[in-house]
Amino acid sequence: MIRRILLAIGAVVVPIVSFDILTRRASRRLLDRPRTFPDEDALGPALDALGGEVVRIRARDGLRLSGRWVAAEGGDADWMPDPHEAILLLHGSSGSVAPHLVEHAPYLRRTAGVLGLDFRGHGESDDSATTFGLREIEDVAGALAWLGERGVARVALVGFSMGGMTAIASVAVLGDGALVGTDVDPDAPAHVPAPRRPRIVAVIADSAVPEVEAVAVPFIAGPAPRMVAARVFDAVSRTLGGDPREIEPIRVIGFLEGVDILLISGDRDPILPVADARRLAEAGPPGTAHWIVPGADHRQGHRVDPEGYERRTTSHLRAAFRRGRGVDL
Repeated sequence: MIRRILLAIGAVVVPIVSFDILTRRASRRLLDRPRTFPDEDALGPALDALGGEVVRIRARDGLRLSGRWVAAEGGDADWMPDPHEAILLLHGSSGSVAPHLVEHAPYLRRTAGVLGLDFRGHGESDDSATTFGLREIEDVAGALAWLGERGVARVALVGFSMGGMTAIASVAVLGDGALVGTDVDPDAPAHVPAPRRPRIVAVIADSAVPEVEAVAVPFIAGPAPRMVAARVFDAVSRTLGGDPREIEPIRVIGFLEGVDILLISGDRDPILPVADARRLAEAGPPGTAHWIVPGADHRQGHRVDPEGYERRTTSHLRAAFRRGRGVDL
């Protein structure tokens, strides 16, 4: 009798323990993402050709971050870059910003200077867990302060996957900078004038998922991956002492009124199905634009249709900067 009871208890406990082990392992994989991809080693010549300056930035919470500043380069007959405008380029949850700089900075810099930022725990930045926007917002705040110190008054955020999620969350949490005194350090000496934080005039979010749990699904084998992903992020939240789901795009994008938003997704993206991409666009404030790139996988829109991608993003950014300058369109 006792033996049967123990076997019955074991039949319940073993699956529970196994499930707990699975979720903890998956949470560790999410939090500890690769700093760089193996193929980044071959990007040296392309980065040298791109030029720019390697810079060091302090996140708002003190972590040291690495980045590369690529100055604007004019040449278009209908556009003159303004030294008071910049684009902040934000990468995904794995690897550094270098591949995005090589791919996107050559055309973005024709609109404004480009600051490519390595998030905490990535590239040459300080060690940290990957938090899917929860703490990466501190990195964006630090980058905005760095740009403000250099006289930049208007910024556009361009992010890919986690970078797009962080861009949306950053505007919602930090504000767009339209109000004087936003994000000022209350403990700073009163006699030391702080540079005004740049205003965020535009967001381009490529492959940003509405719910953060979707990023865990590729790491989960077996049935009910979405349900398991929810438990994985329960474990992530316990580890971090905060829940990235509280600032996921679907919850906060509606607060981005006054900021020009362009969402980009692919119709072959297994992480961001078209229905989910449309749901996020519908949750955005009036005027939110959404472009679905035919044949594109996750973050592959530019590679599938480079001409269309560059035309749409450039038009979006320049229109936002013109409005930021007070130019009627």
